Amino acid sequence: MNTLLSWSALVGLCAVMTGFLAPAPPVAAGTQILPEAAIEADQATLLEITSTFDRAEEAIRSHDLEALMSLYSKNYRYHGIGKAGIRDIWEDLFARYDHITNLHTFSSITVTGSKANPSIHITCTGALHGTAKDTKQPVPIDRWHGEVHYLVKEEGVWRILGNAGGEAPAVLPFGAAPHPLF
Repeated sequence: MNTLLSWSALVGLCAVMTGFLAPAPPVAAGTQILPEAAIEADQATLLEITSTFDRAEEAIRSHDLEALMSLYSKNYRYHGIGKAGIRDIWEDLFARYDHITNLHTFSSITVTGSKANPSIHITCTGALHGTAKDTKQPVPIDRWHGEVHYLVKEEGVWRILGNAGGEAPAVLPFGAAPHPLF
């Protein structure tokens, strides 16, 4: 039986055989909920949450800073970075990268708080990739594993809050990197 390998499969096989692993190309963008995810939210809330991340993806893809910033809570805080700081970070990313994509894989979603003041904790693994404007090469911008995204409902819309809306320790545990983007 003849089996043809695609070019990317052949390159991958050679990389494994030789021990050389090249940087991974950008992954497809999107938001997904793992089938085995622990979900403590109703279907309507899940749709609202994924819609929020879909809007973020579209704003990132189109470099629409205003649309992206509308998804952040007015009380956004993450390791000392406020909403103005996260705006500066995204502005810099848009200036340095084309074709930015992001992938979010949710492994747990928990709605907490009261009906009048709900919040959501989403455990997520994902990545942000772009194409460097200067080299035209794909670049991994950010990757995270088991990060908790905190969202709150403001004016009827889920918005990114940061690290539970409070201040985190100035010094992170060894091996931990801040992940302020979502």
